[in-house]
Amino acid sequence: MFKDKVLLITGGTGSFGNAVLDRFLKTDIKEIRIFSRDELKQDNMRHFYQREFPEYSDKLKFYIGDVRDIQSIKNAMHGVDYIFHAAALKQVPSCEFFPIEAVKTNVLGTENVLTAAIEEGVKKVICLSTDKAAYPVNAMGTSKAMMEKVIVAKSRTVSPDKTSICCTRYGNVMCSRGSVIPLFISQIKEGKNLTVTEPTMTRFIMSLEEAVELVVFAFQNADSGDIMVQKAPACTIEVLAQAVKEVFGANDTEINVIGIRHGEKMYETLLTNEECANAIDMGNFYRVPCDKRDLNYDKYFSKGDKERQKLSEFNSNNTDLLTVEQVKEKLLSLKYIRDELAEWNERK
Repeated sequence: MFKDKVLLITGGTGSFGNAVLDRFLKTDIKEIRIFSRDELKQDNMRHFYQREFPEYSDKLKFYIGDVRDIQSIKNAMHGVDYIFHAAALKQVPSCEFFPIEAVKTNVLGTENVLTAAIEEGVKKVICLSTDKAAYPVNAMGTSKAMMEKVIVAKSRTVSPDKTSICCTRYGNVMCSRGSVIPLFISQIKEGKNLTVTEPTMTRFIMSLEEAVELVVFAFQNADSGDIMVQKAPACTIEVLAQAVKEVFGANDTEINVIGIRHGEKMYETLLTNEECANAIDMGNFYRVPCDKRDLNYDKYFSKGDKERQKLSEFNSNNTDLLTVEQVKEKLLSLKYIRDELAEWNERK
């Protein structure tokens, strides 16, 4: 479906944008547009692909702009077939202290992207959300929850034959920018103790490649208004820290518990109790279809409740919890970890 098509990635210089490039650059896709506000990262990305993949680098086009500015998005939207909308403020503590900034990027920015996409006749838009949007307790999760509401509401205003709009929701991506694993590795290399907020806290974990495959699956299988969820495994923060220690041979490194940070939850949820009532099991994924009812509620009063599924909530406590050995295996499958480990072994 991507043959000779133009793909736009908002927030394209981030971890997800780079993973998408690795997935699509060598395919028969016509053009990949990187849209972001960071000119330095764009320049670094441009030079990297010109140096490492000169035969494919002409497929890449770079656009400076901000999703908060709808005109800058429109400037990058002409002729686009598909959009991955990854631009977001993602750090929980920073969003907690600057919630309006999270609203401007995550909510209003998404509205801008979708408005421009509909005006330009983009065929399909996939927006990236987070497990923190389900039962949100912090500003980042709340802004992402509102983003999801904007996506679903917007999907009702346009024919899916013109522009199909859907959403993917996933947990923590291992080794993405700002995640805890690079912090652990940095602390080990500097000879410091590992800092853990709360050892029994659980988090979903998945690789960047798995996150990209979820988005590709959504492109191929989601209907407009759907929220797509991957059945990700999870682990405790203590197990994750111990796995990183063992992979890097830092068994003598101690773990310091520093307490829960602003806005953090003990566990994350990928499907709420309410969503489980209508979620469709698709094997490795769940599909949460859009509620197609309109505001004329009177006509629904005579209908009974739908039979509920047995699953009441899908969270990082009731999914498959990985052991230290399983997390180590998952870590060693990542190129980032293998590169960091090779550099560490050379230093030793």
